[in-house]
Amino acid sequence: MSFHQHAVHRLYRYRKAISTKPYGARGKNLVRCEQCLLAEVYCTCESRTQLESNNAFLLIMYDDEVLKPSNSGRLIADLIPDTHAYIWSRTQANRKMLALIQSPEYQPFVIFPGEYAYDNQPIVDKVIPSSIGEGKRPLFIMLDGSWREAIKMFRKSPYLHSLPLLSFTPETAAKYGLRKGSRDFQLGTAEVAALALGASGEQGNAESLNAWFELFIESSIFSRSRKSTSDLTPLMELTQAFKASLK
Repeated sequence: MSFHQHAVHRLYRYRKAISTKPYGARGKNLVRCEQCLLAEVYCTCESRTQLESNNAFLLIMYDDEVLKPSNSGRLIADLIPDTHAYIWSRTQANRKMLALIQSPEYQPFVIFPGEYAYDNQPIVDKVIPSSIGEGKRPLFIMLDGSWREAIKMFRKSPYLHSLPLLSFTPETAAKYGLRKGSRDFQLGTAEVAALALGASGEQGNAESLNAWFELFIESSIFSRSRKSTSDLTPLMELTQAFKASLK
């Protein structure tokens, strides 16, 4: 079956091609779908549906992050058509990526905690028309990696330091109803993207991405465990919940 290839799929193929050895993910002996990287028997690709959105996303991914089956950044590209993805480089930023950030089509926002802002770097907690130039669309820049890697990417990427930060708090998360009881407020990439969609007024798309993330989590659990394949009720229920969110 053939599916639309998005930016993260293309980046995955590129990163895999230049690897000198196979990526040793947990469950490396599983037969995985090349699209969603879940075990083929729990593949979610048939349910993947692109949404209509005024927003764009740019995923700046830390080296082998794109190879990880647990990476949720790909879920953004699954649903949001205008999603871009590049491998981060400390010494030489990708020219196409920089051109995208500087494009007159977009108003970029770096999604990162405000406490890390540089001097005079604007901080916002929502995206409103007055924060976007006329004729522009939001471009949400996400640093995709572990928390330590994300801090490193932010600090060592001067081209991000003059852009406005879109910063969230646990209270913001609770407001949009996208996460309940997060102990340390450590959200996955897709969850943070859902917050960004909600903060820009696309609450329906935020709910769809959150539902897609929940299906991904459950499918990942099935892929990693010895759960019986005879009872896929949890997956079926979450698939139906995702489809219902599209209406």
